[in-house]
Amino acid sequence: MTDIQFDRLVDLPLRDAWKHEAHEFTPWLAQNIDHLSEAIGVPLELTGTEVAVETFSADILARNPMDDSIVLIENQLETTDHTHLGQIMTYLAGLEAQTVIWIAPAFREPHLSAIRWLNEHTADGFSFFAIKARVVRIGDSPFAPIFEVVEKPNDWERGIKQKATGEGAAYYDIKEKFWQDFTSRYPRQAEAGMRVWRYPSNYIELNTSPQIDLAVWIGRTESGIYLRSGWGEGAGPVSTLLAPHQERLETQLDAPLGPSGRGNHFLAKRLSQGHEAADWTPIMDWMNEQIESYRSALAPVLKASMT
Repeated sequence: MTDIQFDRLVDLPLRDAWKHEAHEFTPWLAQNIDHLSEAIGVPLELTGTEVAVETFSADILARNPMDDSIVLIENQLETTDHTHLGQIMTYLAGLEAQTVIWIAPAFREPHLSAIRWLNEHTADGFSFFAIKARVVRIGDSPFAPIFEVVEKPNDWERGIKQKATGEGAAYYDIKEKFWQDFTSRYPRQAEAGMRVWRYPSNYIELNTSPQIDLAVWIGRTESGIYLRSGWGEGAGPVSTLLAPHQERLETQLDAPLGPSGRGNHFLAKRLSQGHEAADWTPIMDWMNEQIESYRSALAPVLKASMT
């Protein structure tokens, strides 16, 4: 006989953990997006919450750094309904999302059928998930969130494995080598916070309140630079901070203030260029020049934000 005490795992209503969907569940999910990453097997990087699309607001917008694609996350605290399905389709078009994650404590069969149909009939590159959200505890233990994949694209795990071990792995090897060469060529940017890693985007945290990140990225056919709100933060405070300087910033940086369609990206600029090693030197030089230009243009903003 064992002396270990056992108890039952109990499911709780989601509203025991989050009373309000928009005010509590969405912010929590945005700050703990790694739970979704683990569920679907890919990294997710938050880019915005309550992102406006026509007369609606998408709950969460994220980015998959493995391929720079946009991820739309729509969450509910109650059983799925037609209203949210319709909103998802509106957001899908308005935000150019390639992955849709619908989260709810329970799914009606017609909605699961719709997710299956979308996965079977939409063009390659689009992925739709139905994720069941649970909150559990044992006795008086802390609440624990669980996300269970109910519907997903066919061969999803196989596709993830191919990215990790096949052509996709080579793509990320290229990104890692690019950032290694960039930080060696421009050590000042490494000192500022740019890392050697396997993802397309790299970030420098600026000393502002609210937090602003200066981001650069390299894709297959183009590269770019932009400002974004800090991890888990919305676009509103950053927009308010930049607004008094709009005319000067747009003129000095030759970029619209924004925000862009991704929710919390500002003053975005792009450079049409390949991503093979032969293309790297002009890309790196352009990135470094842009980073210094952005730093110079933002200096008065940074000073004002800290006073």
